[in-house]
Amino acid sequence: MFEPETDDPFEQFRRWLSEAEAAEVNDANAMTLATADSDGRPSARIVLLKDFDARGFAFYTNTESQKGRHLEVNPFASLCFHWKSMRRQVRVEGPVISVSDLEADEYYASRPRGSRIGAWASQQSRPLADRPTLLAAVARFDAEYENRDVPRPSYWSGYRLTPMRIEFWQDGEFRLHDRFVFSRASDGAAWTVQRLFP
Repeated sequence: MFEPETDDPFEQFRRWLSEAEAAEVNDANAMTLATADSDGRPSARIVLLKDFDARGFAFYTNTESQKGRHLEVNPFASLCFHWKSMRRQVRVEGPVISVSDLEADEYYASRPRGSRIGAWASQQSRPLADRPTLLAAVARFDAEYENRDVPRPSYWSGYRLTPMRIEFWQDGEFRLHDRFVFSRASDGAAWTVQRLFP
């Protein structure tokens, strides 16, 4: 049986993420990101959590991608972490804002050079004629930035989801799972915690 170890959901998440990083074979920081367009039509995809603290959960992308376009018109999203080997899940919901330019610059600079070149070469989410077209773009930008720093494109940045709801789920025998949800009315407000039926 699972009971929250703390009344701070950020600390509870940190503990579970740390355990997942020790147990999962690949990408313990992988999360499903669900966004919706201006008509409320949802779309989900896997992205990687790149920063996490009391401000929220940060990820990075091409802001002109489908998720970037969604967040521009509907700046609210949901995340889902699923650690299959640990039989655990965490769901997070809340408003989304852009990270600062300084944060985006710092994270972009930490990426491998090939990933930075890829940010220039890929027109994410747009139609691509064929693979050679992409590889030609990679080669062009690789040559353009040969022997010099690869700057961050203006259309590449990060987003931070500020959670208003964080649900922790632990698998239980006979599908009698343990579910706890932490919720708050606004950023900075006190958290309340409630056990849920499985």
